[in-house]
Amino acid sequence: MESRRKRKSSQIFKWVCYTLLMLLCTVLQTMPGLFQLGAAKPLYLLPLALAVSVFEGEFAGAIFGAVCGLMWDYTAGRTVGMLALELMILSFAVSAVVQLYLKDTAQNFLLIAAGCAVLVLACDWLFFYYMPGYSGAWNRFLWFVLPSAVLSIPVSLPIYWAARKISIEFKIDNGVV
Repeated sequence: MESRRKRKSSQIFKWVCYTLLMLLCTVLQTMPGLFQLGAAKPLYLLPLALAVSVFEGEFAGAIFGAVCGLMWDYTAGRTVGMLALELMILSFAVSAVVQLYLKDTAQNFLLIAAGCAVLVLACDWLFFYYMPGYSGAWNRFLWFVLPSAVLSIPVSLPIYWAARKISIEFKIDNGVV
C-alpha cells in the first residue's frame, strides 16, 4: 500500500509522461515529409488518444482525447474544436468498448485505431471536400483518406506500447487483491 503523497506524485509523473508523448506525436505528425506517401501521412495523435483512453478509463481518456484534438486542430490551422470533439467522443467510446466487450490486445487496438482513422478522416473529407462540392473530392478520398488510415496502422503499435508502459509503470497500488 502506497502513501497518499506517493500516489499523487505517481499520477502527476504519469500525466507528464503522457503529455510529453503527446508533444512528441504532435511534432512527428506535423513534420513535413516524414513517412509521407504522396499526399498521405500517418496520424499520431489519434492512436495516442485512443491508447490513453484504453488504459486510463472513459473520463480521463475523453479529456485527454479532447486535448489531443485541440492540439491537432491548432497545428493543422483549422477551426478549433471539431477534431477535439471527435477525439473526445471516440476516446470515450473506445474505452467503454474495450472495457466491456474486447480484450486489451495489440491486434484489437490496431483494428480499432484503423477504423477510427478512417472515420475521422472520412468525416473531415465529407465536411471539407465533398459537401462544399470541390472537384476531385473522390480522388482526395482515394489518394489521401484511405492511404493515411493505412499508414497510421504501423505507427499505432509503438504508441500503444508506450502508453501501456507508462500505465503499468505508474499504476497505483491500493492494496486490494
